[in-house]
Amino acid sequence: MKFEVSMLQQLGIKSYSLICHHNKIQSLSFTDRHTHTQSSMAESTPFPISSSTTLTFSTTSTSISHLRPFHHQTQPYCYITGKPISSLRCQAVAGAAPATPAAATTTPIKKKNRYEIENLTTWLLKQEQAGHIDAELTIVLSSISLACKQIASLLQRSSIINLTGAQGTINIQGEDQKKLDVISNELFCNCLRSSGRTGIIASEEEDVPVAVEETNSGNYIVVFDPIDGSANIDIALTTGSIFGIYAPDEQCLVDYDNDTLDQSKEKCIVSVCQPGSNLLAAGYCLYSSSVVFTISIGNGVHGFTLDPAYGEFVLTHEDIKIPKSGRIYSFNEGNFDLWDTKLQNYLNHLRKPGGPHGKPYSGRYIGCLVGEIHRMLLYGGIYGNPKNEKAKNGNLRLLYECAPMSYLVHQRTPIFIGSPDEIDILVSYLA
Repeated sequence: MKFEVSMLQQLGIKSYSLICHHNKIQSLSFTDRHTHTQSSMAESTPFPISSSTTLTFSTTSTSISHLRPFHHQTQPYCYITGKPISSLRCQAVAGAAPATPAAATTTPIKKKNRYEIENLTTWLLKQEQAGHIDAELTIVLSSISLACKQIASLLQRSSIINLTGAQGTINIQGEDQKKLDVISNELFCNCLRSSGRTGIIASEEEDVPVAVEETNSGNYIVVFDPIDGSANIDIALTTGSIFGIYAPDEQCLVDYDNDTLDQSKEKCIVSVCQPGSNLLAAGYCLYSSSVVFTISIGNGVHGFTLDPAYGEFVLTHEDIKIPKSGRIYSFNEGNFDLWDTKLQNYLNHLRKPGGPHGKPYSGRYIGCLVGEIHRMLLYGGIYGNPKNEKAKNGNLRLLYECAPMSYLVHQRTPIFIGSPDEIDILVSYLA
């Protein structure tokens, strides 16, 4: 059995001839590229080879002296190691016996360079080239990521630059606004306006949707909660931003200085209040020990972590799949006595030891929807913010929070989101 061996020519070698018999090396000969002289090496005892055998050639014996040489007198040296084949390729010579599987040609798998990274901008451009999104939506998403970077920077320095505490105002939801609630809302609005691709902006902190000026507007409708879990700001716990993007709609250019709700305002509000199934893209940005920008454009969920060294979101969680089940539940159990009996029975079920390890579910409650959903995407489990005797519709807003989050994960109602198996168990209790 005879094989031609071809590899890099830096060593000044024109060709090689490797002769094997019953998977053992009998001899190796080569031709010098410059002098055209032929040399050969052989061992008195044939050396066994396999698919993991490597022939390594060197012009010096010092660089790889720990390897075993065929011959010490002839340059270049040939060594046999047990490392996987890399630069060596073996091809059967015409007329030779069929190659054994051990010596068959293999195509090396390209390894990812450890320095190779993909940032959010590059990823968005690839999605645009693939036809998943258009150029305008790419710009809108980039502008949202910029707003998130600015908010993350302010949150990290909030105690230093006196941005903690209440603003002294109440938003349309009847909640006391924090200083960063107001500032973050302005940052989001400014970034979306300056993108030139947004027609209507609807924020949880605003009374009514805001129409972008005609000279600097596009058609996309963006809804968002600039700071979710703002009660955690002063104690440096997890917070986040939530956003959703709807398809282009007719522009609603109205005068909001007038307090009366005329037909133009009504039309604008109706344009924004679309069902979650109409969303083109949705996501959130988590502000915690890391800043993670998670997004879906309808073909999977992807997470990008902010690298503070150069201010870029880098792809770190590709095609996130929520686990089918989990052992973590997240409910505000301070309202336990206000929930109906069926839901109480379900929570009691979770607390009982069970499952393969004989342990109850672990209760975790962050007080920030973004944090709850992020953990559930990675670890599985179930999150709930159910109605109670004092809040018949729950506490979360469908437009700004529930619909965008439901776009990312499996869900059955606007207030229960979780792993498929966990949702099925919940439904069996509530039926």
